[in-house]
Amino acid sequence: MQEAQDKIVFTTEDGEQIEFFVLEQTKLAGETYLLVADSDEEEANALILKEIQGENKETVIYDTVEDEQELEALSKVFEELLDDIDIEME
Repeated sequence: MQEAQDKIVFTTEDGEQIEFFVLEQTKLAGETYLLVADSDEEEANALILKEIQGENKETVIYDTVEDEQELEALSKVFEELLDDIDIEME
């Protein structure tokens, strides 16, 4: 994993705040994606999030990628961008 990772705090629909480590960001087909992890440990749980424009231009929403084909393609992209990352899909 990277040495100094940025952290980002997400607020759920219920108002709960969840902190993630941002491992990488990429654009694919005009869309922005983040690879985030719940810890900075080697065996962390990771999510791929898709950036969605909110109702106003100041708001950005991130939603988990759930489409299997999109998830598989993005996993390969992130593995190429980060040499020391191996993404295992569950």
